[in-house]
Amino acid sequence: MDAVARFADLVERPDPPLDRAALAIAAGADPTLDPGPWLAELDRLAAGVRDLDDLLRRLFVERRFAGNTRDYTDPRNSLLDHVLRRRLGIPITLAVVAIEVGRRAGVALEGVGMPGHFLVRPTGSPRHLDVFAGGAELSMAECERLFRASSGAGRRTPFGPHLLAAAPTTAILTRMLLNLRGVYRARRQPHDLEWVLRMRLALPGADLTDLLELAETLGDQGRWVEGARLLEERAETVTPARAMPLRTAARALRAHLN
Repeated sequence: MDAVARFADLVERPDPPLDRAALAIAAGADPTLDPGPWLAELDRLAAGVRDLDDLLRRLFVERRFAGNTRDYTDPRNSLLDHVLRRRLGIPITLAVVAIEVGRRAGVALEGVGMPGHFLVRPTGSPRHLDVFAGGAELSMAECERLFRASSGAGRRTPFGPHLLAAAPTTAILTRMLLNLRGVYRARRQPHDLEWVLRMRLALPGADLTDLLELAETLGDQGRWVEGARLLEERAETVTPARAMPLRTAARALRAHLN
């Protein structure tokens, strides 16, 4: 089973396993990836952890996990095997490590999908932790400052608990893929962008924009007919108004064959 199919199979479950789904994303970049050793590494990190203080000490003092401030857009920051190997990541992948180590140790953590900067907190608690900054605990005022600095939101944008909602597993996976989409798009790596978009389409909330981008990415690889057929097949399943841009884009892809 290839990485996209494995990912799609995992996220179809009522309660997708975050660790295995994140490693399926990583397998998109490395089809030879065996998740077994990395699941075992999460087990090792959890061994002997009894509470939140132990968890933070294990990850950020003993094992020295850290945010990659030098090269934030390195795609390895979004691939769980590399994060575990290098002990470097971005907020959301470091959050995945913390959540999964905590789950194994009986320390329940949940992701917090604050725009611009992902946080974690003990499940059901008002305590917010910034794993990109070594697990530092943030006050509400500090959360707001981080939100405005990372998102660019001005003072007219209200800040409050509505921006600190718990992120379910599918939302975490979607955000990981959107980060990779931005990286691979900026680096003009259509082969990698393709598997990211195919995984995105397996998750809730995907729309025709994602499908159009996938078809364009196939075209960027010279696979114009494949991209056109993808759009034409979907056009048969949607309303005429929604089918129109799909058929227009399909014709544009086929025009490359003339």
